[in-house]
Formats: sequence, structure tokens, C-alpha cells
Amino acid sequence: MPKVAERKKTSSRSKPAGKAKGKKFVYFFGNGKAEGTGTMKAELGGKGAGLAEMTNAGVPVPPGFTITTETCRIYYEGGRKVPDSIDKEMQEHLARLEKALGKKFGDKNNPLLVSVRSGAKFSMPGMMDTILNLGLNDETIKGLIASTNNERFAWDSYRRFIQMYGNVVLDMGKEAFERVIDKVKEEKGVKLDTQLSAADLKELVEKFKKLIREKTGKEFPQDVMAQLRGARDAVFRSWMNDRAIYYRKQNDIPNDIGTAVNVQSMVFGNMGDDSGTGVGFTRNPATGEKKFYGEYLLNAQGEDVVAGIRTPQPINNLEKDMPSVFKQLYETTKKLEKHYRDVQDFEFTIEKKKLFMLQTRTGKRTAAAAVKIAVDMVAEKLITKEEAIQRVEPIQLDQLLHPVFDPKAPKETIAKGLPASPGAASGQAVFTAEDAVNFRGEGKKSILVRLETSPDDIHGMDAAEGILTARGGMTSHAAVVARGMGKTCVAGCEAIKVDEHNKRFSVNGTVINEGDWISLNGSTGEVIKGKVPTMDPELSGDFATLMGWADAARTLKVRANADIPRDAKVARGFGAEGIGLCRTEHMFFDEDRLPHMQAMILATDEASRREALKKLLPMQKSDFLGLFEAMEGHPVTVRFLDPPLHEFLPKREELMVEIARMEATNKNTTSNEMIKKALELVKEEGSDLHKAKKLLHRVEELHEFNPMLGHRGCRLGITYPEITEMQTEAVISAACELAQKGKKIVPEIMIPLVGDVAELKNQKAIVIKKAGETIARYGVKLEYLIGTMIELPRAAVTADKIGGEADFFSFGTNDLTQTTFGFSRDDTAKIIRYYQDNGIYEKDPFQVLDRGGVGQLVKMGVEKGRSVKPKLKVGICGEHGGDPNSVEFCHMAGLNYVSCSPYRVPIARLAAAQAAIRHTGKGKEYSSK
Repeated sequence: MPKVAERKKTSSRSKPAGKAKGKKFVYFFGNGKAEGTGTMKAELGGKGAGLAEMTNAGVPVPPGFTITTETCRIYYEGGRKVPDSIDKEMQEHLARLEKALGKKFGDKNNPLLVSVRSGAKFSMPGMMDTILNLGLNDETIKGLIASTNNERFAWDSYRRFIQMYGNVVLDMGKEAFERVIDKVKEEKGVKLDTQLSAADLKELVEKFKKLIREKTGKEFPQDVMAQLRGARDAVFRSWMNDRAIYYRKQNDIPNDIGTAVNVQSMVFGNMGDDSGTGVGFTRNPATGEKKFYGEYLLNAQGEDVVAGIRTPQPINNLEKDMPSVFKQLYETTKKLEKHYRDVQDFEFTIEKKKLFMLQTRTGKRTAAAAVKIAVDMVAEKLITKEEAIQRVEPIQLDQLLHPVFDPKAPKETIAKGLPASPGAASGQAVFTAEDAVNFRGEGKKSILVRLETSPDDIHGMDAAEGILTARGGMTSHAAVVARGMGKTCVAGCEAIKVDEHNKRFSVNGTVINEGDWISLNGSTGEVIKGKVPTMDPELSGDFATLMGWADAARTLKVRANADIPRDAKVARGFGAEGIGLCRTEHMFFDEDRLPHMQAMILATDEASRREALKKLLPMQKSDFLGLFEAMEGHPVTVRFLDPPLHEFLPKREELMVEIARMEATNKNTTSNEMIKKALELVKEEGSDLHKAKKLLHRVEELHEFNPMLGHRGCRLGITYPEITEMQTEAVISAACELAQKGKKIVPEIMIPLVGDVAELKNQKAIVIKKAGETIARYGVKLEYLIGTMIELPRAAVTADKIGGEADFFSFGTNDLTQTTFGFSRDDTAKIIRYYQDNGIYEKDPFQVLDRGGVGQLVKMGVEKGRSVKPKLKVGICGEHGGDPNSVEFCHMAGLNYVSCSPYRVPIARLAAAQAAIRHTGKGKEYSSK
């Protein structure tokens, strides 16, 4: 339930919603027959559906009943109360359970004991709560001792129950109980719980009850029905605990589906060395190897295996301890895997050498394991190729494509930000782009730490191993550029206090100075003190096989966003079918080019601008030669200059500070190297102070209050047509030179930020004229396209007009989202995070395409554009091009291609295949959540 749903109040009744007439809220399973089935995950949760399916299949399962996920929703809607009618239905099923087992709940002679466990539709291991041995009290303990003739086991079960009830239901936490246990073990001179005697455990029970009395002011409940209701409601409450909410957010699980509650008769693994408990997988979940995998403990209950109190044994050792039980377990789990046609994660208990299965569910697995298992199961004829494609979550592929930290290495996490660009990187902290470049020149690895990055940091970002910013979101400059470069990036790490002046940052008392080693985990957002060793990922032959199947299934093409030949080659290696976005502005920030760009901006007349652009022309042409060669035979979409011109000059605030410093110290020279280089371009005689004032004047002229909506994009080319001419000549001459060598080049020129068809007409005319002159000069035949980015709502609304002039559309969904929502993507990370936490937004619209708003503009643009040009090529080049959910939308909207960062190309390929399969009915719906 989102928090907003929980706040709903009903004015028409004082009691929470009762059950609908004839509707079931509780389902029984036991004695070889269950009321539910394995297809009822939405109603019974994954665990309840699995228990029902195993029961119907004749697997030995302790009987019980499942309270539906709908009850959980009713519980929250009704002010955290289960209606009396559902409570009565639960009691009826409890009576049925008593009859099936010949035991009575709360009976002092032969008591029925139960476990109470959670179970949502999607697996959320460890996120919600469990209570075992429920039904014990000061009277029923006597019956348990008498019926088992095992006093130690009975008192051990009672102390475990009180501890779990106190922790989960009474919300006391584990620590206070653990301190009591540790003190008793110290007094008795033992190290393990299993070394405590029956008398010791009886003493522990009394100490636990005393602790509850002291902490809560109430006695531990002796009424077994009160115990059951308390545990049931505690499981429902655990749906909204912090860790469950976080897990759902991380794994894209809806908040409103709720959890079921499974009440199951207890079987005991702690009755001696002929009893035990364990967990396992039918295949190795880390590697995918077809090998029985798991752990177990003798004389233990379920939580002992995962709590780490005792060291579990490898599951294959069970073959020596209990050969017949091991054989039955192995054969049962293999049947379950074959039945479900997927890897099973199972739990079991052995009571007096009798096996009971407590759970089976689809097993969580690493990306490498997911790929291997999917390919192997096709070879084993368990699943089809289409199903195999759906067995791997596209976003998981990040694990395979970027370096990873050695999981065995120790680490000290000091902060956590947004996992903006995956991978693992270690380096020495630097605080300026220049220092990152200098470190690389000295053979040192660096992590660039900034309050936030800007385009003029591009060279430092390229030189660094990773980027850490205190501000910005998942689509901030740092995040977008880092993903394009395949650089590890942690963005928006608000806990760190960055002092760029003194070149250090601090967090919770820890100070990291320039030169200190830090490590970034871009997949989790962790900032780690010190150097953590990394491992290169290994792409298996299975990966190539799976991606081959995916390519055969998809209809969407996948291109890459790449600005330099190196990135283009990486993208080709990952299967990119062209470049969907080359940002030409990034080419101008290189050290040998920036002065010419600045000279062009500072020029006061057209002739001076053309002179500066003439020097940039061969440099731009060289860039395009490299890109075209890397993508030979595939289209390359070149976006003409887009950002405001002031971004290429020293920042206004820095100039003002430097001028004030020179005036205050009566010094006419600057020590700021970046400003000094810019001053060399000021064509006036005088001191640095005089030139700085002239430069500031020009920067002031260019200054805009909202530059993202100002003089940028096609507006630059319209006011300064010589820029468009130079870029056209650079693109077309590079293509012509390669065409002369017999190479097939497919250039696509993209005009940015068009909002009116007249703007496109203006720029198109310039491109056609200059391109024609250039092609004639080379004497070759060259086909090229002229299109536009649709990144303003007006462009989408008038796409039928614009489509008449464009050869293609490319939706720039970063800016389209920004202009549709009225959000600045670099400034709203806090707001969007708050909206998500408080149920206003389910997803960040800059990460996952907003289908209801931005998506409708995309659909409108496609439909209107193709209404005048039916074969209009349409793609998307925003960051959404690498998001699986957004890729599916692009498939549904009829786009021709998506374009994304090079390292997300395989993700987009797989997501496109899954979308094609889902929407043609070739594969079954599948989720490994």
C-alpha cells in the first residue's frame, strides 16, 4: 500500500470493509489437496501458491491455510484492522486444520503449533516477518513435553517463539533478547545455543518474559488466539516496513499488491540429530551450473541457517547424514523444477528423519546464472527460445557489462548516493577536471568528485575512473555523460560535503582529501573508503546465444548515443546498429578546440566568427571521419550544436570573483589558468583585469535566467547560420571522403529544439545548399537525411507540419520530459524523490518514460508525422532508450529504433525482444522477481 492509500478514511462506516458475499479470503491446503493452485500468485502470494501446488502434486507439505493478499489491502484501507468476518473465516480454517491433524490449538495435552509467514506475489526474501512455534504458553508447553518426551526441545521451541514474538509483534528488536542469551551462555560457560540444557532454556524463557514485561509494561500473551491475531497483523504491518518498501522500489514491485499470510502447522527440525532444516536451489544461483546447491543444519529451526549463529553444512553432506532423506529431497526438488520449468528456491525441514517441504519459489539468480540457465533449459527442451528471452531481466545485464568489485574483498562504505552509471571503480580523489587529466598524465587513477558536473568537465570525466557528485539526479549531466562513456558514476550523494576550494569532502566525520583512495559502486550507489579490487566481467558464449535469439525476435532497431570513435566501437561491439545521437558540442571542449570555440563566441562580427569556425572545421571533420568509419554501413545521426554558448566560456560567477580579487589586491594579473586562456582571446590591449571586465561584459550579454529554454538548439543556427554551414560541411565532406574510398556512409543531420516548422525550413535550406556544394566538390554520389529532434510539446502537437519537411524524427525525451512536466532535470532530484516516497509519483519520469503524459506526446508525434509521410523514420535518443519499460512503450508506439548509451545497448536489445514477444503472444508472461 502506498502511504496515500493508507491515509484513506471511510465516512460511511465505522468498521473496516467486510468481505464480499460468497468471496473467499482464506484457502486451505493439506492431506494431498489444496483449495488454491499454483496459478494464484496474485491472490495467495508466491509462497501460498507454491504450497498449494506442492500439496496438489503429492509433495509432503505440512497442512495449513493462506490468508489472501486482498485481506492485506483491506487491513490498510480499514485503519490497520482485519474485519470480523475474515477473522471468523480464519477461525473456521483453524478448526479444519485441528481436525486434519488430530490436535487442538491451545490444548494443554496435545497442542497444535503453527508458523506464521509472509508471502507476496513477487519474492521478497528476508524483507518481511515470520513467527515460528506459535501456540505455546505456560500450559501448552507441558503438553509438548509430554507428547514428544523431549523437555529440552520443548523449552528451546518456547524461548524461540517468545523471542520472535517480542521482536516481530511487539516491535522490541532482536538485540535485547540476544544480550540475554549471551549473558546466560557466558554464565553457563558455553558458546553455542545447542549447548544449553533444558533447565538453562527454561530459565531463559522466564528471563525473556521478564524482559517483555519491563519493555512493554504488559505480560507475554498466554491467549493463543491473541497470539495468532497479533502475528497475522504483524506480518501485514511488515509489508510497509522500511526494508520492504526499499526492496520494492529497487525491484520495481508495486506497493499496492500486499502480502498474504501463511499459517502452517509446525514441523520441528530441532528435535535432535535425526532432525534438521535447510534451504537450497535446484541449480547454482551464482553461476547457473546444473548442480544441487544449498545448506542445512541438524537439530535446528529455519532461522538458524540464515542467522549465521552456526555454520551450515553443504547440502550434499546430507547424503552421508541421512541417505534416504537426501535422495527423497533431491528427487522431489528435481520434480518441482521440471513442473515449474525454472530454477526452484526451496526450504525444508526434517523431523525424526521425515522430510517436509515448506516452500518452493522461482529462485533469484545473478545475471550470469540467468543467462546460462535460460540457454541450458532450451537445450534441455524445458522451455522455448522465446521463454528463455523472458527469463533474463534486461537490467540485470549491467552486471555482465561493467567491472565488478571482488565480493570477497573487505570494504568500508561511508556514504550512498544514486546508482547513476553501473560498474566498479577505484581511484584517488580529485576535485577538478584539470586535476583528473593531470593524474592520468602521471599514470594515476582518479575519481572526480564535484558538487555537480558541467559540459566543460568532459575531459576530466573522460580521464577519471569514475565520477561522484553531491548534487544531480539519474539524468543529470554527470549521469548521462558517464553512462555514455561507460564510466562508473554515483550522483546526488547528498551526505557528502564537498569543499572544492580546499580539495576535500567530508561525511559523518570522515574526511577525504585530494589523493586519498576511494571506490564507487555504480550499481548500488555506494561510496567506499579506500581501494577495493575489481574484477573484469566475463561474457560467455551463452550470452551471445541468448542475444542472437533476442535479435531474431525483436522488430525495434537499437542504436547508440556516441560522440567519439572509441565509444562508437564499444557500441558496435555490443551490437549497436548505428548511432542515434552524436552530440557535437562535446567535440568542442577539447583543449585544442575550446580556444577557437571561445574566439567564435567572442567575435563581434560575422567575418571574425567565420574565421574561428574555419579553424574548427577540420577538427569536426576528423571526428566524423572516425565515427563514420566505426559505423560503416550503419546510419549516424549527428545533432548540430545544441547548448547555450555561455557554457563554453568561464562561468559568470567565477569571473566576478576573480575581478573582485584582482581589484581588492591591486593585482592586474590572474592566476586562474582557465580564465587566463580565455583572456588571450580578448582582442584588446590592456591588463588581465581590463580584459576580464571585457570578457565579463560578453558573458553578461549571453547570460540567461533560464538557458535551457533560451538561445540554444536551432535558434543558434538561425541567428548564426555560419555555425550550421560549418557543421554541414564537416559532416558531408567526411562522408564524401569515405565514399570516395568505396565505403557506405549513411549520415543523418538532426536539427535540435525545433518548435515551429519555419525553424526547420530555415535550417534545412542552409544544410541542402552547403551539402550540395560539398558533394559537387568531391564529385561523388551521397545520400543523406535531414531530420529533427522532437523535444518540445509544440513540436509533437504540430508534427504533421514538421513531418512534411523532415526525413526522420528523433524524440529527445530528456528535454521533452523536462518541458512537459516543467521540471529542470538537474534541479528536481529532491522533489521527485519526495514525490516517490510519498506516493505522488510511482517512478521518476526522467528514468522511466511517463506513458500517460510524455508518452501521449510521442504517440501524437508519430501519428501526425506519419499522416503526411507514412514511411517517416522515427526513433528515440533520450536516456529512456536504455530503460526496458520505456523500450516496450517505443515498440508499442511503432517507433523504428531506440538509441541509448553504448553500455546499455544489450539491455535495449533484450528489452526490445521481450516487448515483441509479449505483444505477439509468442511467449508466456514471466517475471523473475
